[in-house]
Amino acid sequence: MDLKELGEFGLIERIKEAVGGAPEGVLGIGDDCAVLPQAGGMETLVTTDMLVEGSHFLRDDIPARLLGWKSAAVNFSDIAAMGGRPVGSFLSLGLPRGLDTEWMDGFTAGYRECSDYCGAPLLGGDTTTSQAGICINVTVLGECASGRSRKRSDAVPGDLVCVTGPLGDSGGGLQVILKGVERDAAAGALVARHYRPVPRVREGMALAATPGVHSMMDISDGIASDLRHILKASGTGAEIRTADIPLSAELRQVCARQGWDALDLALTGGEDYELLFTMAPGTEPTVTYYVIGRITEGRDLVWVGSDRDYLGFRHF
Repeated sequence: MDLKELGEFGLIERIKEAVGGAPEGVLGIGDDCAVLPQAGGMETLVTTDMLVEGSHFLRDDIPARLLGWKSAAVNFSDIAAMGGRPVGSFLSLGLPRGLDTEWMDGFTAGYRECSDYCGAPLLGGDTTTSQAGICINVTVLGECASGRSRKRSDAVPGDLVCVTGPLGDSGGGLQVILKGVERDAAAGALVARHYRPVPRVREGMALAATPGVHSMMDISDGIASDLRHILKASGTGAEIRTADIPLSAELRQVCARQGWDALDLALTGGEDYELLFTMAPGTEPTVTYYVIGRITEGRDLVWVGSDRDYLGFRHF
């Protein structure tokens, strides 16, 4: 069996089976972060992610400063998804020979901008030579009060399914880049959402502190994929009202002009890094959010208003 047939999450499960489970009291493989208990009524959150040239970004298109921002942001987003506060990060780089210091200075400046925004400094890392393209690996440490981290496994039938912002802008921006669409104001806004996602750290902390908010994760591979992780971990199903998926005016405008399916981009495009969460009816979070469906008994995911079965991004 090759990796394409196995799939990313089949590969993760295979690795998990090979290495064994986490120690008692520790949340290991299977959520946005590992969760380690610590003294003093707190939990340590740990996440790591990799960006590889050609798979995650095109060096000739993305400015180094924005790549630095995004490299930090996608990791801080995992801490946000658990409701934690970022504490610090570690950055490891594989860099091809011939890369100039101007590029490196821009990358570092963007990385620091996002680190400052999230209040978590760079604490260390590693550098090495790459024989191919740029490879970026980031590890972030965070923390939250013991028992407050929000996990994928805590959705309850009857919960409302919610997101913190419009979906599909990043996927639309990627299409603008790949198809060479003229970058007017609307198209440029989509590209900006793709290259400079904003980690919803403040929203995640507020949601974790709100009684009635149950499960939570960030939207990295598209809600059609990411919601399935919550359903599998929680042993539930869901009904999603496609008419209630929030879409930005910019995405609607560009899709109408290019003949693209805005709903498809919103459900499958990925890299929006908004938060996807479930909460009991009557819960009143202090953050902006949109209700798009509800958690159900059973295991089925139903797209109300569409006869399609949407699937998110696959890495293999």
